[in-house]
Amino acid sequence: TLPPIYHFITFPGLAVLPFLLKTLFDPYFGQDCSYIFKAIKLGIRLQIYKKKNPFYSILDCFLDTVKKQPNKTFLHFEGTSHSYIEVDKQSNKVARALNTHANVKEGDTVALFMGNEPSYAWIWLGLAKLGCATALLNFNIRSKSLLHCFSCCGARVIIAAAELKGAVEEVLPTLKQQGISVYLLSEECSVEGINPLSEHIAQASDTPLSADFRANITSKSPALYIYTSGTTGLPKAALVTQERVWAASFIQAVSGVTSEDVFYINLPLYHSAGFLIGLTGAIERGITVVLRTKFSASQFWEDCRKHNVTVMQYIGETMRYLCNTPMKDNEKDHKVRIAIGNGARSDIWREFLNRFGDIAVRELYAATEGNIGFINYTSKIGVVGRVNFLHRRMFPYTLIKFDIEKEEPVRNSKGLCIQATKGEAGLLVGKITKRSPFVGYAGNDQQTEKKRLRDVLQKGDLYFNTGDLLRIDEQNFVQFQDRVGDTFRWKGENVATTEVADILTMVDCIEEANVYGVKVEGHEGRIGMAAVKVEEGKEFDGASTFSQVASYLPAYARPRFIRIQSSFEMTGTFKMKKVTLVEEGFNPAAVQDPLYFLDPAKKTYVPLTEEIYSSINTREIKL
Repeated sequence: TLPPIYHFITFPGLAVLPFLLKTLFDPYFGQDCSYIFKAIKLGIRLQIYKKKNPFYSILDCFLDTVKKQPNKTFLHFEGTSHSYIEVDKQSNKVARALNTHANVKEGDTVALFMGNEPSYAWIWLGLAKLGCATALLNFNIRSKSLLHCFSCCGARVIIAAAELKGAVEEVLPTLKQQGISVYLLSEECSVEGINPLSEHIAQASDTPLSADFRANITSKSPALYIYTSGTTGLPKAALVTQERVWAASFIQAVSGVTSEDVFYINLPLYHSAGFLIGLTGAIERGITVVLRTKFSASQFWEDCRKHNVTVMQYIGETMRYLCNTPMKDNEKDHKVRIAIGNGARSDIWREFLNRFGDIAVRELYAATEGNIGFINYTSKIGVVGRVNFLHRRMFPYTLIKFDIEKEEPVRNSKGLCIQATKGEAGLLVGKITKRSPFVGYAGNDQQTEKKRLRDVLQKGDLYFNTGDLLRIDEQNFVQFQDRVGDTFRWKGENVATTEVADILTMVDCIEEANVYGVKVEGHEGRIGMAAVKVEEGKEFDGASTFSQVASYLPAYARPRFIRIQSSFEMTGTFKMKKVTLVEEGFNPAAVQDPLYFLDPAKKTYVPLTEEIYSSINTREIKL
């Protein structure tokens, strides 16, 4: 018989040889194989869970962990610890109290309006035990945005933290009018229409609930509504199914997290990162979570040392804040071995590793509502993932050429999109299939349709438009380039420009507003800036503009710079042009128009001088 090598020195074997040699000698080949093996195992697990009758949910996984390790600590929070069995019992009490006093039952949606605290976990678990979907409201939103977020998910009940009573009171007349039940996590409340819940929970039984309460839950049932900012001007409710919760919870497993790890969550639980990757991922692994109300750079490593944290989460800003802290001798004295997150700039990533030691950074790319994601399972700095045949086959995607000026994909004479070449930035689109669906946004068919892209590679096909530009390099690494359209990212939050513009035009002196994000040296993402047209016969009023944005927008969404223009440059389809404005930025030496800077201390917008501009660049003024 002929030796196997013979087949590669004959045609067509000869054509395959370079590819085979390239694959075998690829320094990342072993890591590719390891990732593929893990992905296949997790995929098989998910298929088994989906076929079980009844469906095996993340809640069932939690209940099994309670049986296996009842006394293991599930949550550490501000000096208190809660074991798996304690959290289970507390969630039973929540479920019974809500079922009895709020008539909450299977199929209902309940909105959760609170910050990071242990009760977030057991209220959600209690709702899951009743077969309910939970809408995770951003605790920074107020008035119009709060009402919008609440109504679009179809919730009939809202549960709010005691410290958010004022925000709820502000919209209470509308909630009452709509017949919404409002519950406050306090023992008493004198406001008519707001029902205190804590006493009912305390008095309820902690005995386990029958699975009959959630008998009809399937893999396709809504589990969560997580809000994503977009081009509508208001947050959109991404529907997260039970199956999707499982898929997101597997990110820890893919990243190398084991049942012995301790996971640190300091990102808000209303975010996918904190809730899905962090909390449900911890349940899937059966591990301990160290929970903080919010991120603190000064306390970060102290917390890690105190609780023996081995896995941390980050957004790009988190890493930068840690690198900006004063250097100490014991910086590498910790047990953190994995960091999972997104948005890390290459220079900050390098500095982070140099200062804090050999930590496996698992940078990922994903969207709550999207059908395509990547994770960097290698040690390569500055990339969000790597192309491999299995991933592309299971979840078909492509990068297509995109016209930044027109803000639309480039199409050929046949009306089809054109694939970006290797090394070229292109719009990432994921094919919508049974295996990689795009469920869309609750109560917003118009925005759901906007994210669908048709006739991409062939007539009649359907893709999800991520709205993000990525590129694939010669080594098949995937790099995030930028966001397109009407959304930019600042302080780890998406900012919808139309929402900000709507708020600005409510100011008496402002006729029109064109909002965009601009880059600032040494910062990730883009900071908010607005070009505004002042009403005829009026002058720009910095104080009333500040008052308006401070009242209606969270800090990260407030435009820090304002540019006064007499007229706006428009596209042929009457859209405001932003490209030149973005390029010109906020340098008073380069921009002829009057510029203003939001001064939080003075509570007004002040003229942007060369001195202020210089202080921003030298970071004397913190943004």
